[in-house]
Amino acid sequence: MTEINRPLYGQGVRDGLPYVLVILPFAILFGVVATEAGLDIAQTMGMTILVIAGASQFAAVAQMSDQAPVIMVLATSLAVNLRMAMYSASLAPHLGGEPLWRRALAAYFLVDQSAVMSIEKFEVEPQHSGVEKLKYILGVMTPVAPLWYGGTLIGALVGSSIPESFALDFAMPITFIAMIAPMIKSLAHLAAAATSVVLALILAGMPYGTGLLVAGLAAMIAGALVETALERRAAGGSQA
Repeated sequence: MTEINRPLYGQGVRDGLPYVLVILPFAILFGVVATEAGLDIAQTMGMTILVIAGASQFAAVAQMSDQAPVIMVLATSLAVNLRMAMYSASLAPHLGGEPLWRRALAAYFLVDQSAVMSIEKFEVEPQHSGVEKLKYILGVMTPVAPLWYGGTLIGALVGSSIPESFALDFAMPITFIAMIAPMIKSLAHLAAAATSVVLALILAGMPYGTGLLVAGLAAMIAGALVETALERRAAGGSQA
C-alpha cells in the first residue's frame, strides 16, 4: 500500500509519535512550574485541558509569578499564541467548509505539533477530504494530548520531588527548534526568526514580559518587509 493510500488517522499517529520524547518532560515541567507559582492541582489541570497551548501557559504562569496585572497576563498569552492565527489561515482552505463542530474540534487540537505536521501534509496531499484531514489532525494528537494532560498531572503531584539534575527545562527549546527549523524556508522566514530571537534576548529585562510582545510584533514586521521587498525585486526582474 502506498503512503498516499494509507488511512490518514494512522499516518497522523505515526507522525505524532516522535513528539512523545519531548511532550512528556515539557508537560511535567509545566505542572511543576504552575504549582510552584501557586496554582493548585485543579487550576493547573484546568489550564492545561482548556488552553492546551504550552508556550502561552508558561508565559501566563510566569506573569502570574511576577504579580503582573491581569491585562498583561492576557496580552502576553495572546501574543504568544498569535501564531495560531497563522496556522488557522493556512488550514482554512482545507477545513473551512466543514461543519462547525468539526472545525471546533480541529481548533481545540490545533497546537504546534498538529499544525506543523498538518500544513506540511496537506500542501503535499491536498486531494483528501476535509473529514480525512481532520482524522490526520486527531491522529497526530492521539499520542500527544494524553501525554500533555498526564505529564502535567505528574508534575503537579510530584514535581517538588523531581531532582534538578533531570533538567526537564530542556524540553521546551528542543520542541520548538524541532518544529520551527524545518519551516524556515525563505529569507522572510529567516528574517522574522532572527528578529524575534535577537529582540527577545535584548528586551528580556522589560517588565511583565512586554519584551516578548515587542519582539513578536517586530518579527512579523521584519518578515513582511523582507517578503514585500523580495516580491518587488522579482516583479522588477520579470519586467526587465
